[in-house]
Amino acid sequence: SSGATAPAYGEQKAVDGFINTYWESANRVFPATLTLDLGAIKQVGKVVLKLPPSWEPRVQTINLSGGTDQQELTALVEAADYTFGPKLENTVTLTFTGQEVRYLQLVFTANTTWPAGQLAEFEVFSE
Repeated sequence: SSGATAPAYGEQKAVDGFINTYWESANRVFPATLTLDLGAIKQVGKVVLKLPPSWEPRVQTINLSGGTDQQELTALVEAADYTFGPKLENTVTLTFTGQEVRYLQLVFTANTTWPAGQLAEFEVFSE
């Protein structure tokens, strides 16, 4: 689920397996949230974030929280600026001490290229 979303770019696009479709928050509405429900409690220690490979470089400020209860998420990765760009395959990897979570939430607070949070794929790994 997400907070305000641009109508054509719903949260399901961030987990559909297609790199050229993407989630986008409503324009000029920060912070923007994107929450992933894993369906069950899983051990997670790495998240890979991707944008479409043809997109121009950008920096997005993002933090990652997680937990077993959607109402009580704790910080897994503090807010930081992440560079997405073609030279990096428009991919950012967040690693952290493994945690048991059901919910993962990204909070976007800035984007240097577009006034919204943007994400094509939200991939989750145990390590």
